[in-house]
Amino acid sequence: MSRYYIDCREHPVDVKCTVALAADTKEELLEAVVEHGRTVHGYADTPEFRNQVMQGMKEGTPPVEADKTA
Repeated sequence: MSRYYIDCREHPVDVKCTVALAADTKEELLEAVVEHGRTVHGYADTPEFRNQVMQGMKEGTPPVEADKTA
């Protein structure tokens, strides 16, 4: 079974965040990332934000260190 992840280190914002979230399904990851983005980074839960999250998902597991070339 595939896993999906998003690593905040690959998406620099004002808040220096080192969180990486992973889940077995894209839907589960989407909900976790939207909640994290809303509560930690102050993003609004909008269709545009959800689309950005979906586009940023990667298959696999987060690396120990973020790939600086991504």
